[in-house]
Amino acid sequence: MQALDALDYKILEVLQVNNMTSQRDIGDQIGLSAPAVQRRIVRLREMGAIRADIAVLNPEYLGSPITIVVQVEMEADKVALINKTKEKFKQTPQVQQCYYVTGEVDFILIILVHTMKEYEMLTHELFFNNPNVKRFKSSISMDMVKVGLTVPIP
Repeated sequence: MQALDALDYKILEVLQVNNMTSQRDIGDQIGLSAPAVQRRIVRLREMGAIRADIAVLNPEYLGSPITIVVQVEMEADKVALINKTKEKFKQTPQVQQCYYVTGEVDFILIILVHTMKEYEMLTHELFFNNPNVKRFKSSISMDMVKVGLTVPIP
């Protein structure tokens, strides 16, 4: 991994708030020319510091999906079984976030569905049909108080 300097961090701060900010505006804010900002952004993408340029959608405009936080406990800690489960979670569009964690459970998932029937079918696909899932616990979100979309910059 290449080291980032103070100007790289400043560019990343601006882009993660609004990646549509022009290179000229970024340059004006941090004291670089637009071409210098462009070169740095290209390098940040190539090195993997910027993973993706995406649009963050408002769920209310898409039928207000239900957010469910799921804790999953696995039967066995065998690497092959854990990796297979990770891949299944990655490939499932309703799984918005997946964390492999320490503690009493093995995974914490953030799932978005449009109906409880959809969630019921998903539980069969992800949990009941996976012999390595010991148990899972679902918590339905009543209100999205805060969604973090930025990474703290050192």
